[in-house]
Amino acid sequence: MKISKRQKEIIEIVKRHQPITSERIADNLNVTRAALRPDLSILTMIGVLDAKPKVGYVFITDTPKSSLGKNVQEIKVREVMSKPVVVDEGTKVYDAIIQLFLNDSGTLFVHSNGYLVGAASRKDFLKIAIGGTDTHQVPVGIIMTRMPNIVIVKPEDDAYFAAQKIIEHEIDCLPVVETVIKDNRELYRIVGKISKTNITKLFVKLTQ
Repeated sequence: MKISKRQKEIIEIVKRHQPITSERIADNLNVTRAALRPDLSILTMIGVLDAKPKVGYVFITDTPKSSLGKNVQEIKVREVMSKPVVVDEGTKVYDAIIQLFLNDSGTLFVHSNGYLVGAASRKDFLKIAIGGTDTHQVPVGIIMTRMPNIVIVKPEDDAYFAAQKIIEHEIDCLPVVETVIKDNRELYRIVGKISKTNITKLFVKLTQ
């Protein structure tokens, strides 16, 4: 199992300062605790670190549990993905927020004529709400992050690859897409999502 650059940095920090809390690790790396959670979950699940309640993280071994790494790399995104929250780009921000919370999701994906064109997170909605904009008038297409600046995965990608993408880009979830060629253009149809929650549930299942 390949360990990312940031995971290697976490391991070195833990080695030097163990036991150490996630707050202190985050401070050392100048990132948020939320951004670290997937990394710490992976390092704990593969047996490199151990999380001691009310104490912090300690170093166990430089050698990950190969069986877990092999299992994760054999599991495909299609096996762990969940249903995405999808709205049309003309949907008003107010209605999009309602969909976000009704589905208890951190991110919704935006389509035009059935194809992925963008994504909007709770942070995006919070920014526009704080700014005093009339959310009943502004379409979600105005505030979303547009393609091609959306990180995607395919159903046939492995779950570990998806987890690495989530960690690398510090995002909550990724759209799972199928490629469609139309008018000599490569378009993406949204077929699912894979999130930090999906990945965490997978690791828990594999270690039971």
